[in-house]
Amino acid sequence: MEDNYIFSNIDGDITQPPLPLTNLKILVVDDDDDSRFYISTVLEADGASVTTVASAAKALEVIPHLQPDVLVCDIAMPIEDGYSLIRKVRALTPESGGDVPAIALTAYTDSEDRARALEAGFQRHVGKPVDPEVLVATVINVLGQRCKSLDS
Repeated sequence: MEDNYIFSNIDGDITQPPLPLTNLKILVVDDDDDSRFYISTVLEADGASVTTVASAAKALEVIPHLQPDVLVCDIAMPIEDGYSLIRKVRALTPESGGDVPAIALTAYTDSEDRARALEAGFQRHVGKPVDPEVLVATVINVLGQRCKSLDS
């Protein structure tokens, strides 16, 4: 028998379970219009509120005001890359968004690239092209990791 994951409340109304990213604010930074659209569509489909920007400079303007729950950032961007951006984000105070969990998106997927991203300040490294299920699972994972560190 197939699980439909449909729930019924006391009044008999059928409701769907909440989407996994409901109530999350996510900032997506990518210089490519199509990539920003794709990533935001994937995240919004799972309930997130997504803000997109096309540059590291714009991200640094937005982060203190938006206070995103997660930052998803392309590495290879012109003028200022994702490595530079995450180092600047980590230099911010926690109240300004300096401790936001961050996911690096990149076509560079070997172990050296992964290590460089983590060393720069990202919590996770996801290869492009991005699988929607992997992206959503990674967002959930970095938030779970953050919750565990806050409980410690």
